[in-house]
Amino acid sequence: MTVEIYRDAWGVPHLRAGDARELARAQGLATAHDRAWQLEVERHRARGTSAAFLGPDALGWDRFARQARLDDTARRCFTALERRDPETAAWVRAYVDGVNQGLPEGARRAPEFTAVALAAGRWEPWTPLGVWLATHVLFAGFPGKLWREEVVRHLGPDEVGLFATDGPGTSGSNGWLVTGERTATGGPVIAGDPHRYIEAPGVYQQIRLSCPEFDVIGLAVPGVPGIAHFGHTGTVAWAITNAMADYQDLYRERLRRTGDGDRVGDGVGAGGRVEALGPDGVWHPASRHTEIIEVADGDPVEVEVIETDRGPVVINGDVINEGTDPYGDGDTDSGSGDNADGGSGRDRGGDTSAAPLSLRHPPRVTEDLGFSALLPLLRARRVADVDRAFDDWAEPVNVVQAADTEGGLLHRVAGRVPVRSEDNRTRIVNAWEPGHEWRGWYAPMPRGTVDEGIAVMANQRGPATPLGVEFAPPHRATRLRALLGTRRDWSAADMAALHMDTHLASAAPLLDLLAALDGLTPEAASLRDRLLHWDRHMTADSTEAATYAAVRGAVVRRLAAHPALARLTEPRLHPEVFRPWLALVPRVAFALESLLRAEELYGIDRAEAVRAAVEEVAGDPPKGTWGDTHRLAPWRALPDPSYGECDEDDEREPGLAGDHDCVLCTSAVPGLTDRAARGPAARYVWDVARRENSLWVVPFGSSGVPDSPHHRDQLPLWVRGDLVPVVTDWTKLMEDSTWRTER
Repeated sequence: MTVEIYRDAWGVPHLRAGDARELARAQGLATAHDRAWQLEVERHRARGTSAAFLGPDALGWDRFARQARLDDTARRCFTALERRDPETAAWVRAYVDGVNQGLPEGARRAPEFTAVALAAGRWEPWTPLGVWLATHVLFAGFPGKLWREEVVRHLGPDEVGLFATDGPGTSGSNGWLVTGERTATGGPVIAGDPHRYIEAPGVYQQIRLSCPEFDVIGLAVPGVPGIAHFGHTGTVAWAITNAMADYQDLYRERLRRTGDGDRVGDGVGAGGRVEALGPDGVWHPASRHTEIIEVADGDPVEVEVIETDRGPVVINGDVINEGTDPYGDGDTDSGSGDNADGGSGRDRGGDTSAAPLSLRHPPRVTEDLGFSALLPLLRARRVADVDRAFDDWAEPVNVVQAADTEGGLLHRVAGRVPVRSEDNRTRIVNAWEPGHEWRGWYAPMPRGTVDEGIAVMANQRGPATPLGVEFAPPHRATRLRALLGTRRDWSAADMAALHMDTHLASAAPLLDLLAALDGLTPEAASLRDRLLHWDRHMTADSTEAATYAAVRGAVVRRLAAHPALARLTEPRLHPEVFRPWLALVPRVAFALESLLRAEELYGIDRAEAVRAAVEEVAGDPPKGTWGDTHRLAPWRALPDPSYGECDEDDEREPGLAGDHDCVLCTSAVPGLTDRAARGPAARYVWDVARRENSLWVVPFGSSGVPDSPHHRDQLPLWVRGDLVPVVTDWTKLMEDSTWRTER
């Protein structure tokens, strides 16, 4: 059977094979050819072994991956997939076969392997599931519950809402659907851009998958077969955004060691058994073992892995010894009577601040990562097919939009959300107290509407409201709906302008406070007047945008330094992987609107903070434009070899327009840096009626190989907002004969 790999002018792989399984093998092969280094980094991250070649900086993640049992969960999910859906399991195996076939040659082309003396490893059938899980396990932002606990501890439970906004650790997207009544062709158009940490190589891979059953273009996740998030089959197209649902719980555990040789201070290698106090007042066995993490240029690190009936313990905390009085309640057993069940909800005089925390999340409970949705999506012909496919979706929980050539429309939430108490959704709950168990799954999943020919999804409150706690501010969604409502003749090409809209509605409260100031120095008064006449667009060439950003950053720093909030700079000592959710300055920055608009803020004189910020910036104004400092800051596992020995924090990456609350969501962290680590990880426009008119772009290029002409060739287009045509005519493609295979 012949497998053919073609390329368009941008190096995008177009794959053709005799059946779906051979096509999966070709997808794995092409991905290994183009992204070998990226694939191996993701494989090691899923296993918790990346520090072995990336060094101590990767240790925090590896420790979390081991303790969260990501690889074991992926293995269990694949075993269950073989039992429940053998066709999809075989399809995943075929993809892995292709990856293993292509990795040796792909690694030879990637200089990073030589730089860290890494040999290409072997993928297991469950590795794609591990990559998917490692990519998304933090997507729902369960560490945000750690932050809420800090707010409650320092400020009280009523103040959690002050910081309720799209925070530093979350990822979102824009997406919109316009029906034929608002397009020039009379057919629907779906467009948008997923907002994620910008990585090099990119987190999305442009690809085409064709066999007698289907012919689909879309954006794939490297390391995972099929096209999950954004695809066009020719007659139906779909796209997703993060629903901002809450479906992961953190439990405060009471653990004790039993057996000989277990003493306080023995450390993770102490051995023996571990038990966890359950809501029934009984100590139940917990699984426990130790693992060794190898660290390049460092000593090996031993990590203790514990799992209770709730789930893996991701923050170890204090594990006490049998026969001690761990909670200060005079009970050395805690296994019987009124002291055991903890049903009163009180800490009973003890301190549980250092208690271990376990994570409960759907894939670990159900042994299902939703991979049974992937083949039906490729085979979809109508909206009804897409709808049925997303019934099998598991994680992450998304809002889905779809449209087909027969007028079918879809706007729904997809994924698995447990039914449990409200406390589980908002806070860390006590594992030993009744009432925090999961009680089935939320069903049916909510559905949205398409109003006046428009549906917009931008992580705002909408159909997913019953499933979430915190959502993105409404600015992006409001702006998109307003812009889309101005016309009834939209074309696919017109959508690029919406992707690049830079209006910053969230500037209003700061500018309102600025307008009310008097008694400013002449320099500060002049600066204020400039900002009050500013059009509120964060364009890269704007000096006013740079000045506004400087004032905003100064306000954020002053608020964070105020004694009323500065207490939040001393969180409990949590593992490093969770620290982005616990940093005060980013929390203040992303919640600045609500902090400035709150009726009262602990006596903080916000007008005075704005005054001081304006005077500070007037005394040392920005020297250039917003794009001079608002530069792309992509994550790389290793420095880009094409940069040589230079500091990657120099001016080599491009200046960007946009800001966190713009449709062009290029997120800096006001008060810390203007550099943008998050932004559109891809842009797409699906012309449903005429697939050949569809468009897309990614931040860098189709290839992860530094010396490839397609390594960074799309970057200038991405910066400008231009899009690359989707090629559907096979005669306009070039065959990649190097990878033609016979089977």
